[in-house]
Amino acid sequence: MIIVLFVIVLWYGGLFFQSFFLHRYAAHQVFTMSKTMERITFVLTWIFQGSSYLSAYGYGVMHRMHHAYTDTEQDPHSPSHDPNMFAMMWKTKNIYQDINKQRVEVDQRFTKNVPQWEAFDKFASSRFSRILWMALYVLVFVYFATAWWQWLLLPITFMMAPIHGVIINWFGHIYGYVNYQMKNTSKNLFRFDFLMMGEGYHNNHHKFASRANFGVKWYEVDMTYQIIRVLNALGVIQLKVVPVKK
Repeated sequence: MIIVLFVIVLWYGGLFFQSFFLHRYAAHQVFTMSKTMERITFVLTWIFQGSSYLSAYGYGVMHRMHHAYTDTEQDPHSPSHDPNMFAMMWKTKNIYQDINKQRVEVDQRFTKNVPQWEAFDKFASSRFSRILWMALYVLVFVYFATAWWQWLLLPITFMMAPIHGVIINWFGHIYGYVNYQMKNTSKNLFRFDFLMMGEGYHNNHHKFASRANFGVKWYEVDMTYQIIRVLNALGVIQLKVVPVKK
């Protein structure tokens, strides 16, 4: 079952760096880190996201826009204004690329202090880099696949980050439960978020966007936050103290 383990590692590894680095650090800056550690994390994000690598700058800016314009026509991704998940994600892709390649003018409030490493992003986001990772994934499947059905997992490895995105940005605004009634459709997908490492507590996050811990209830265990606590205790990062609002 090497292939299954390989896909699981890519799923949770890519998801962790999307949540830890792109979301909580780049977009919300709930903790700080040294410049050296930031560069190391850029590289680790590329390694684990591979062919679906996302830029911290493009992601961070777009996510700030999502919070500012949630469920309005200006929201980069909202089920309220797109007919299906594929249309929403295609629009999201185009907006992300426009931001990341700086083809559109963006309000300074969305770009302030968002980490950017232009030279590395240019390489990591290049067609060459993406094809290289895809070829590597194919080789892993060629050498280790033991049943035909395992090949069905190959497209997931190619599109891991967009799949993570659609789970939260589409399903996280349609299905689930709410702890807080808000003027948007955000929902918590799971009471214990085993699948998305805390990202599934989307309603909680929209209520307390500046909190490192997305869980609120005792059973809402945020696995990414638990890792953040360990990294903070080790001095790798420095958590910001944010008062909890009631």
